[in-house]
Amino acid sequence: MNVQVEVISKEIIKPSSPTPNPLRHYKLSFLDQLTPSSYTSLVFFYEFNGETQPAINEVSKHLKKSLAKVLTLFYPLAGRVKIDDHFVDCNDEGIAYLEAQVTNCRLCDFLNNPLPDELNKFIPLAQDEHIANEISLGVQLNMFEGGFAIGLCTSHKLADLLCMLMFTKTWAAIARDEVEIQRPQFVSATLFPPKGITGYNWGAGIAAKKVTKRFVFDASTIEDLRAKYTGLQNNEKQPSPVEALSAFMWRRFVGATKDDRADENKLHSLIHSVDLRPLIDPPLSPYSFGNIYGNSLTAPFLSSGDDDDGDQESSYGMVRRVREAISKIDKDFVKRLQHGDEQLSLIGRLAPSASKGEVVTSYHSSLCQFPLYDNDFGWARPIWVSLPPLPVKDIIVFLDSKEPGGVEAYVSLAKEVMTKFESDTFL
Repeated sequence: MNVQVEVISKEIIKPSSPTPNPLRHYKLSFLDQLTPSSYTSLVFFYEFNGETQPAINEVSKHLKKSLAKVLTLFYPLAGRVKIDDHFVDCNDEGIAYLEAQVTNCRLCDFLNNPLPDELNKFIPLAQDEHIANEISLGVQLNMFEGGFAIGLCTSHKLADLLCMLMFTKTWAAIARDEVEIQRPQFVSATLFPPKGITGYNWGAGIAAKKVTKRFVFDASTIEDLRAKYTGLQNNEKQPSPVEALSAFMWRRFVGATKDDRADENKLHSLIHSVDLRPLIDPPLSPYSFGNIYGNSLTAPFLSSGDDDDGDQESSYGMVRRVREAISKIDKDFVKRLQHGDEQLSLIGRLAPSASKGEVVTSYHSSLCQFPLYDNDFGWARPIWVSLPPLPVKDIIVFLDSKEPGGVEAYVSLAKEVMTKFESDTFL
């Protein structure tokens, strides 16, 4: 369905209270420095259950009032990001706020078969324009017949997706007039001090020519995969749903990227993003602001090698590789990361072989078990939370589906690779 979304107003929302002068200069952390210069986005869909539908002005007024209040707590998001200088000018210049009307379909019609590329129409900023745009946050209210959608874009230079969700959760709590409000903690630059980094391409990985598809796995399919992989070795710990799906999808990706004249020496590796907040000593609150995640790297393997222990569709060898790599993201890893050497050495190992095409690297990230559906602004919880396509390729992001135990996978690949990927007989 080609959804038609008409933007009917644009304005700037500023914090309801000014940011104190001592907080006006917010330093980016070392991990923020290494994060691509792009926006990350989510879209929350809400359904009206009453007989009458509120007007857009009524919904918007409620959201804007609470948004101005939450920006006083998350004050860097109301400032301007100075990417090259590695700081945020917390000048309270405000965030982009758009109102839009969906003119050609009802909410229920769109949700019957949502296409990832259509989700870009519900967000206020192009995700790949951050290099030329200093705005830290944008919000777009999209009114349907039967409900509405809130699309958000946050600067990935400032915040990872968990941080983004803590912002929306706090915003929703303020909108509901909750008394107990969780406040963000700004400790990332203290734990991971910024460094003088030269020769690093902040826009690396941004890709215009790619295709994004959404694959949905129900709870029974995931449990079948977990049981299958567990049964391949006696007394083996059952893989988590994300481990199982990650290995399964990676196996499909490796098959799709093999050329008919495949170079037998081509290597494949996988990078997993892992939330570090629980691993820091003492553990950090989920409300700790910033990019507080580390990357695990699987040991590269030959695409021609027998990595499936004699069972091509089982992906067991990949389950083992994924688990081993993620297990190395521990407290000792965090201590090395705080000295700054761990991520730079990872980049140093990958860059030469990647530039020569010797290693095909894919990236996986998971929002499973994150509070995606805890954002009630006064019209109940969202009926669906979605991820607009990221501006990078060779990436898979896993989200909890609206059905209990289910997982959605958003896969972004080059067009010719996607053609092979989605024709895999096991998908």
